[in-house]
Amino acid sequence: MDTIELGFWQLACAYVFVLILLIIFRFKKIEREKELLISVIRMTLQLILVGYILTFIFEAQRMVYAILALFIMLTFAIFNIFQRVQKPLSLRLKQIIALSMMTGTLLSIFYFILVVVQVAPWYEPRYFIPLAGMMIGNSMTGITLGVERLVEGMKTQRQQIEAALMLGATPQMASNPVIKHAFNSAILPTINSMVGMGIVFLPGMMTGQILAGASPLTAVQYQIAIMLGISGCVALTVILFVQLGYKTFFNQRHQLLRQDEPKNESQVKANKTA
Repeated sequence: MDTIELGFWQLACAYVFVLILLIIFRFKKIEREKELLISVIRMTLQLILVGYILTFIFEAQRMVYAILALFIMLTFAIFNIFQRVQKPLSLRLKQIIALSMMTGTLLSIFYFILVVVQVAPWYEPRYFIPLAGMMIGNSMTGITLGVERLVEGMKTQRQQIEAALMLGATPQMASNPVIKHAFNSAILPTINSMVGMGIVFLPGMMTGQILAGASPLTAVQYQIAIMLGISGCVALTVILFVQLGYKTFFNQRHQLLRQDEPKNESQVKANKTA
């Protein structure tokens, strides 16, 4: 079946849904009109720009462009995590976030590309960039939730952690409930999305392939594979983060640091100098 290409006026008709939402906002006196308009304009411009960039990369078929795209996606995801977390983050915690994102996603992406899909060459942009984007995007969401819960848990359960330390527990043993809660919160959205997939909703990758004319069975095979890849990527990224991240809340003498306490030697020296 041939793909139905959308013309200008067909695409313009889709913006009617935005008008409906604006009317609802105005009728209900919900002050979200400006935010909605900015989001729609930004989404439109970003996707048009990405469309032209991907067209160029797909036609060029150069390894360096695929690596550059991967680097940009990872960098954007890491800085987006820093911005989305509504709590102060120490320099060491930011370094752990970056390390976990880089290690977890790169290992998962190259395993999926080389072993599961077996793309040749491995940097084939038509496969490499979309698959890497899905894994990085989901890992970004997962690790953001993990950071939020870890930082919040270390603050709200400070007394319990200190009590456990006084009784002889190691920092890992004392922080274990917080670590488990952070990991559980981060991985739960991925598990929930797999539960409802195919019954409650059709996932984006599968829908896109079917609209592009692929067999539904082929689309299902790819969707199953990518969901397993995403779940593994999110789990690996988050477990790396929580297992390394909790250590940033303790000093070398295994004492729990205060949230407003300097986290590294340079800050301590700076304060002493002042």
